Amino acid sequence: MATTDAQLRQRRSLKDEQRTPSNETITSSGDADTPKRDEVVWGKTPSGEVFRVPTTHDVLTLFHPGYPKSHIDLFNLALLGMQLVLFAVLSRPAARAFFLVYFAFWRAAYDLGLGWVLTKQSKRKWIVREVQRLGWLDEKRRPEVRNWIKRQLAGKMGKDYSFDELPLEYNTWLLFRQLVDIILLNDFLAYCMFAFSCFRVPEGLSVTVHVMRWIGGIALIAFNLWVKTEAHNVVKDYGWYWGDVFFQRGALVFDGVFELAPHPMYSVGYAGYYGLSLIVGSYAVLFVSLAAHAAQFGFLVFFENPHIERTYGQRKPLAQRSPLLPKARKLEEITETRARQSSVSSVASTEAPTPAATEGDTATESEEVYTETETEQELDNTPSRKKRHNSLGLSSVSSTEDVTRLSSRRVQIVSQHDLFHRYFRKDAVFLHNVDLLRASDFQLVLVIGYALTLAFVPSFSPANALTFHFVHALAWCLFQSFGLGLLLRAQSQSKFLVRHYLKHYHYPQNDRGQGAIQEAFQNWKTIYNLSMTMTYASCIGLAWNTYSFPRSWITGNELLRHTLGVILIGLHLWSTLESFEVLGLFGWFFGDFFIEDFPAHLEYTGIYRYLNNPEVISGAAFFGLALISGSKLVFALAFVRLLSQWWFLSKVENPHMRKLYGDSIRSDAGFVKVIKKVAQKNARLLESRAGKHAPEIKRVAREVKGTFDKVYEETAEVVEDFLAKSRPRISEVMQETKVLLQQSRERLVISRVASDLSSYDSKKYKISIVPAADGSYRFHLGEPIRVKWRAPLYHSRKDWIGIYRVGANQSNLVTKTSSLGMWVPVHDDEWDGDIPLSLHKPKPADPDSPTVEEGEVVFKGSVLPWRTGRYEVRYHHDGKYNVMSLDGPFEVVVDKPSTLDFESVRKSLMHIVPLCLDNDPSLIPQSCRPSSASSASASPDSNSGSGADGAADGAGDGDGDGRDPDDFRFWSERQAKRISLAIEQAFGVELTPDVIVADANLSALANRILVSKQLLSD
Repeated sequence: MATTDAQLRQRRSLKDEQRTPSNETITSSGDADTPKRDEVVWGKTPSGEVFRVPTTHDVLTLFHPGYPKSHIDLFNLALLGMQLVLFAVLSRPAARAFFLVYFAFWRAAYDLGLGWVLTKQSKRKWIVREVQRLGWLDEKRRPEVRNWIKRQLAGKMGKDYSFDELPLEYNTWLLFRQLVDIILLNDFLAYCMFAFSCFRVPEGLSVTVHVMRWIGGIALIAFNLWVKTEAHNVVKDYGWYWGDVFFQRGALVFDGVFELAPHPMYSVGYAGYYGLSLIVGSYAVLFVSLAAHAAQFGFLVFFENPHIERTYGQRKPLAQRSPLLPKARKLEEITETRARQSSVSSVASTEAPTPAATEGDTATESEEVYTETETEQELDNTPSRKKRHNSLGLSSVSSTEDVTRLSSRRVQIVSQHDLFHRYFRKDAVFLHNVDLLRASDFQLVLVIGYALTLAFVPSFSPANALTFHFVHALAWCLFQSFGLGLLLRAQSQSKFLVRHYLKHYHYPQNDRGQGAIQEAFQNWKTIYNLSMTMTYASCIGLAWNTYSFPRSWITGNELLRHTLGVILIGLHLWSTLESFEVLGLFGWFFGDFFIEDFPAHLEYTGIYRYLNNPEVISGAAFFGLALISGSKLVFALAFVRLLSQWWFLSKVENPHMRKLYGDSIRSDAGFVKVIKKVAQKNARLLESRAGKHAPEIKRVAREVKGTFDKVYEETAEVVEDFLAKSRPRISEVMQETKVLLQQSRERLVISRVASDLSSYDSKKYKISIVPAADGSYRFHLGEPIRVKWRAPLYHSRKDWIGIYRVGANQSNLVTKTSSLGMWVPVHDDEWDGDIPLSLHKPKPADPDSPTVEEGEVVFKGSVLPWRTGRYEVRYHHDGKYNVMSLDGPFEVVVDKPSTLDFESVRKSLMHIVPLCLDNDPSLIPQSCRPSSASSASASPDSNSGSGADGAADGAGDGDGDGRDPDDFRFWSERQAKRISLAIEQAFGVELTPDVIVADANLSALANRILVSKQLLSD
């Protein structure tokens, strides 16, 4: 009979109620009246051996007197009987304490013990390997143990079971079942004994409540038994005892009770816990039930779901571009309004969706999946533009319009991936993805902060309330001037906001960076307006809380204070309206910090005819409120506001104005000019009237003026000299701080050293780095690094090799810094992640055999260094940090193009991206594959768009999935982060992994890099 991975089945009649064939499957499509036939199920071991799965018995046969009992069964019955005896003998308080501890032990054995060993078996086949290592089933090594196990298993199986003919994995599973039966049965009985020992009759309840309590409890227990029975009928012993951890018997089938609730064996299958809690009327039993149920969910989360995903799940790559077809109605509308090709071919989905096994998807529900393709014919209507060159020598047309023109000759295929990133861009979900430089998120955090403050801040006394209002107003005043001022200055100096949006958010490929500019400016406007509004509102709130209505307006200076205050507020309003009339929206929101397309010229009209910075008058309202309220707190706030506004003008606005407009800025405003003229006129008048004393007065005036000028100049020189001298030092300190912060992670390690070094000769250890393909010790970022090693024959099986930055360790004998994950075991097949599975020693060698062992390890993927620099490799002993040998240095470099144009950047990415994707053929772009790399690099025109031509190229390369040859995919965001780091080091452009995933195309990334370099260098 031919066999495959799928199940080859025949129906088998159910003749024995006590025998549960592990190979039976309930289906919903069969005819109930059709006689059932014998069913044969074939299993397959991880090594590929196919065998017939024999019939197994369920756990209830343990209590059936007609079945023989093995030694393990007798031990299990003894443990169960001991619990019954102890329950009858012990007093109720003693029984409660004992069975609570006893149940906790068996529950931990289930959820922690079984979870741990099953996880290791699922990952590394640990249980089977341990049985092999111990030789329990080896007739030559341990014949007594093997024969004993054979007798234990054969007595519980049917006539179709043959111990000698079945593979090791199946017999190991049967042996493992015995352990599971011990744990499950003792866990169940210990819980029942604990619950019965806590039995009581709650007082103060009516007979009706007691009756309902018992009925509800019995119903929950009955429901629990039904769920477990139905679940067993579906998954059989194979699923009940985690048989798929040992061998494969076909795909999962989730029907019956698995349609009732997700994971019914772990969720509603524990309803009996709460039913028994109702019956015994004990809160202690209820809380223990909750804790035990939570532990079972932990078993589900940390073992069951990951195992199902590893075994049955299909990895779905990120950035998978599956073409979509519009519905028929939309297709007709598009046909009427757009020019279309004569025929449109349906493109099937490149990969079936991952079966959501853990979500309870069933075999009884089948949904037909349709793939839809929307095609749009783009016409080459791009108007010609004048080329703009920057300091890098980049042409905005050569890097963007060429791609647009070439893409316009294609048919645009809309994919679900592109559609998703068109409408969703790191949207905030509660506080996830919150970006305080995005106005909506800033407002969200602000509203939450105010709501929490109102809810949790206690009631204040009048004095404390005033302090709170003052701090609130002061915080907004400082944020308005210093917070937003520093942000605006960073935008002026390095285009910080635009850089932030280019780094974190995805924009259409051919928008030339305008999307980032517009979004940055739009969010700045919202945040600035909110801050300014809250500054005034908080100040008014402080003034209102400090204001007291005067008893008499004519007594004292009350009327004068109010009059002057109203005048100052009116002056503030007038100057603000006049400033806005001149500046308009563009100047009001500092548009020249963001937008360079507006004409750069100054107009001194309106209030600016008289004042260079009328914003200074904006502090008049604060002083007016201080006069009206008569509060020192408001006056202090007004003074702080004046100083902070002066800082904003002198350190943010004026430097940007000089940078933008240069010498066209006038030195004196009209008001200042008039005052100077009046002062000069009065000086001449005073000089004419002074007579013979005029020279002396002029000399004194010049000396005083010279003294002030000299003090000012000397002070300015000292400050400038201090800043000039301290700037390099500050930069050096900041750089050293960054290095220390980066190295702090490396130094968070406790160096464990071995105590048996005297028995090992370090001279017999040696490691050497295998040179790169060009013979040098320069490896490109992401390129695998091979290291050869040699060690004594009896070296520790826990030896490992790590990569470290040169200079990170001062000692060559002991490593004192962390490898940050850049390490591999010498014997990788004997490790489970970072845990050694065993301590195998090589067999005794012949006298003539060599006394050393040699091998080679490969650093690749996540264990490689993903930062450029100089590194060294170190061989460590016995899982500790004793250095037995080292080699190096070697250098990790990244491919940087000599010129920044589209072709050179794309060519560099063709080298970087495949290395970051581990050269996985299912992920890397088709244009980077050896068969098409030469033609793709020679004619990048064929790879610059997403369309029919790209689909044809892909089919020609043998992929046939219709995707653009420049498209690539990811298995995880870690690979996208590698590309992000490589791009930052190769081109000096920061892009987050989210942006890399959204683009997932060589040409799109090349275009984005060029636009970012051009935009941020202007």
